[in-house]
Amino acid sequence: MSKDQNIKAQEKFGDAVNSGNLEIIREVVSEKVKDHDPAEIQGSGSQGFIDFFDSMKSAFPDFGVEVEHLVADEDNVSFAYTASGTHKGEFMGVSPTGKKFSVRGMQIGRFENGKLVERWGATDELGILKQLGVKPVI
Repeated sequence: MSKDQNIKAQEKFGDAVNSGNLEIIREVVSEKVKDHDPAEIQGSGSQGFIDFFDSMKSAFPDFGVEVEHLVADEDNVSFAYTASGTHKGEFMGVSPTGKKFSVRGMQIGRFENGKLVERWGATDELGILKQLGVKPVI
């Protein structure tokens, strides 16, 4: 696949997350995807991504990701992003606070045949908790 096709697949993934139409993720994520940095509540394959983002949408109905900077080559799409939302449902055992959060993150995705097959990434999870007013246990 070409660089442009991989970018389009990544954009389709982002559109699925932002719209809440998460079943689209199956079209652009391999069932055998290797996520080097999965969230604690994330299972395997495309279903793992769907379940994770479903839980984020339940906790933060307006949850969204905005790509700030993107670079790509023939196999990889990398981007810096801002994730944001308003806490209106339970999140990691924390009752809704009504507070908003906005944090930065980065991701590198490797694609084969138009599907994400490998992912590395990080989001400022501690920043989310701090902005919700949750004091982490050390």
